[in-house]
Amino acid sequence: MRSYRAAVLALMIASALGCGKKEEHAVQQSAPPVVTGVTVAGVAAEELPEVQEAVGTVRARSSAAISARLSGSVTAVYVREGDRVGKGKLLVAIEAVESGAVAAGAASGVDEASRALSEAQARKKLADVTFERYSRLFEQQALTRQELDTRRTEQEVAAQGVARAEARLAQARQSARAAGAVAGYGRVAAPISGVVVSKQAEAGQTVFPGTPLLTVEKETGFRLEVAAPEGLLGKVRQGDRVPVSVEGVHALGTVSEVVPVVDPASRTFTVKLDLSTGALRSGSYGKAFFKTGSRQGVAVPAQAVVERGSLTSVWAVSPEGIARLRLIRLGRNLEGRVEVISGLAAGEKVVTQGMERMVDGARVQ
Repeated sequence: MRSYRAAVLALMIASALGCGKKEEHAVQQSAPPVVTGVTVAGVAAEELPEVQEAVGTVRARSSAAISARLSGSVTAVYVREGDRVGKGKLLVAIEAVESGAVAAGAASGVDEASRALSEAQARKKLADVTFERYSRLFEQQALTRQELDTRRTEQEVAAQGVARAEARLAQARQSARAAGAVAGYGRVAAPISGVVVSKQAEAGQTVFPGTPLLTVEKETGFRLEVAAPEGLLGKVRQGDRVPVSVEGVHALGTVSEVVPVVDPASRTFTVKLDLSTGALRSGSYGKAFFKTGSRQGVAVPAQAVVERGSLTSVWAVSPEGIARLRLIRLGRNLEGRVEVISGLAAGEKVVTQGMERMVDGARVQ
C-alpha cells in the first residue's frame, strides 16, 4: 500500500514539473520580437487640397502633318513608322507628268524671252548709233530736222522695246520659278526633325492636293491636353502649376494655353499643360488635378505605404509599441505624400522607414 502511494506521489510531482516547463516554454514563445532601427512618425490632421480631376491625352508640342501638294503617283516612300528623320530628309517621291511638262515649258519660255531681249538690245544699239550719226549731220546742216526727229523716234521706240523685253523675261523667270516649285512638290522632305509617327502613303498610290502622307513629331517637348469641367473656366490661368499623372508617373505641369470655348456636348473646355518629364509618348493617357479648395484629412509619406498585390497597407504602431500591418484606402498623391481616406486616424503612428525589418506583432524600439 505504501509503495502504491509513493508511486502516485512521484507521478504527481513529475506531472507538476512537466506542466511548469510547458508553461515556461509557452511564455517564452509568446514574447513578441523586438525591431530596432526603424523610423516612426505620428499622423496628424491637416488641410488637404480639394481638387477636380480632368482627363486628357499627351501630344507633341511640335508636330507636322505632311500632305501632298500636287496630283500624281507615289513612286517611293523612304521611311517607316518609328524612323527618326532630320529636317530636309527626303520622305516621299511623287511623279507628276503634268507638273514636269509645265516646268519644262516655263524654262523654254525663259530662253525665248532672253533671246527676244538680246534682239531688242541690238535694235536699240543700232538706233543709238544712227541717231548720233544723224545728229552730227544735222549740226553740219546736211539734213533736215524732220529726218533727225525720225531717228530720235526710232531710238525711243527701240528703248521701249528693250523695256518690254526685260519685263517679259522677268515674267518668264517668275513663271519658271513657280512651275519649278510646283514640280519640286514631288520631292516631299521633312519640315522638322523628329520621329515618323504615322504613314498613310504607299508606293503606287495616286494622290491629290491635300492627301495625307506622313506625320512627324519632335521627340522633345510634350503637353497634356485635358478636357476641364466648365466650372473651372476663369479659374485656370496661363502659368499655373498643376499636378498631373501620366502613365502612373506623378509630376507638375505648367498651363501654357487655355481655350475659353465650352463644348456644348461635354460641358468642358480645353487646357494645355507643358510637361517636363522625360520618356513620354504621344497619345498616352493622363490626368490633371486642379485645386478648388481644401478640407481636413490625413496623409502619410509615400514610402510608408506597403503594396502587396492589389492591397495597400501601413505598419501602424500602437501606444504600447506593437506594430500591426493595417489595410488602408488611399486617395490622391500629394507630391511625395499620399492621402489616406480610411484605415488610419489622426494621432496614430506609422513606420516610415525600415519596413523591410518589420514583422506583424513586433515591438518597435
